[in-house]
Amino acid sequence: MNAPRVAVYLDFDNIVISRYEQVHPDIRDAWRADSARSHTPDPAGSNPVQVRLAEATVDIGAILDYASSFGTVALARAYADWSVPANAAYRRQLVDRAVDLTQLFPVSGTKNGADIRLAVDAIEHLVQYADITHVVIVGGDSDYIALAQRCKQLGRFVVGIGVTGSTSRALIAACDEFSQYDALPGVSPVKPRAAAKKTAAKTAKKAEQKATTRRSAKSSEVDPFQEATDLLVRAIRIAQDKADDGEWLNGGGLKSQMQRMDPSFKEQSLGFKTFSDFVESLGELVETRTDAPDGHLRLRLR
Repeated sequence: MNAPRVAVYLDFDNIVISRYEQVHPDIRDAWRADSARSHTPDPAGSNPVQVRLAEATVDIGAILDYASSFGTVALARAYADWSVPANAAYRRQLVDRAVDLTQLFPVSGTKNGADIRLAVDAIEHLVQYADITHVVIVGGDSDYIALAQRCKQLGRFVVGIGVTGSTSRALIAACDEFSQYDALPGVSPVKPRAAAKKTAAKTAKKAEQKATTRRSAKSSEVDPFQEATDLLVRAIRIAQDKADDGEWLNGGGLKSQMQRMDPSFKEQSLGFKTFSDFVESLGELVETRTDAPDGHLRLRLR
């Protein structure tokens, strides 16, 4: 069997802007407010915008290292206007990791058409290189939904990477697997700025008062752990429909089913080292077999 080969496509503006606004939530529409795109570096490095850009630096190595976990990275391309100072600052980091830089000039205001060019190149490469088995799309734009679906139709495994809070839920669902950039190994966690903490403190009391109302109204904001629990239960029930009632189910197979249902599912994001740890935390709902090395489980009979 041939070794997996991976193609990586980075919508560079998308990931850089999203990360900047994630790291600086205390500034409304931070990227535009700071004019970060066209900020000229200060040799002294003391300019506030330059400091904020440094704090929100995207780790290209972490992205490519994660992509390589799926197989050999056969090609990697980043799409942006590289004459823009904020993007130009990454050129050395990208070149050192053998990433091809595709130049895109704005065609309408600040829109550079990266989504169209990236999608066209990706499909062309899949037709040209039949040995590409995995496609990694770095960017959370909903415009990539059609690309992800097309890649899957062509028999490729699609991996998405985006910044938490800036990724289309529909894009996540269109991928075979999805990871938040800020959860990748090696990426530094976001440290809330003082102003953000102050804002959170001011709104804490109001949030507390509204909590009961939100719960009774069944707010669309679902607790991640509860969401994952519901996902596991649904996966078990789907598997049981295809098996004999009460039959023990393979844990690895169930995890794969959960990721097919929700590509963003990862037990590590919930604070568990392994899938088994996550399952064992649900002892009231799920019964496990300790004598089964491959992790058999089933819903508890009630």
